[in-house]
Amino acid sequence: MAHFVMRIMINALAIAAAIKLVNGISFTGEWWQIIVIGLLFGVVNTLIKPVVTFFSLPLIVLTLGIFTLVVNALMLMLTAYFSGPFGLGLHVDGFWPALWGSIIVSLVSILLSWISGVRR
Repeated sequence: MAHFVMRIMINALAIAAAIKLVNGISFTGEWWQIIVIGLLFGVVNTLIKPVVTFFSLPLIVLTLGIFTLVVNALMLMLTAYFSGPFGLGLHVDGFWPALWGSIIVSLVSILLSWISGVRR
């Protein structure tokens, strides 16, 4: 259970870093809603990302893995899309902010996982 909570917090902090660093990603909710967004991002990455990765595997192989950045950007955009009906306040203004945001989220998530000792 502690591992699950740590993953949610790492996701929330990584998304908060992307909100701060990338123009085009904004958050208009309360502080606790970013934690719910971290949970939603984890659910999207757990349920949808493997399917999208599987079907885009030829492109991932063809681009030597660089297309994975596009998949990550789509997962961030999908999280923002799903946050709308729940009133969570995450907005991504297109593909390029999502791409840069996904890079920030990946780097911060790796760093925080390494510091905290939480493994995937």
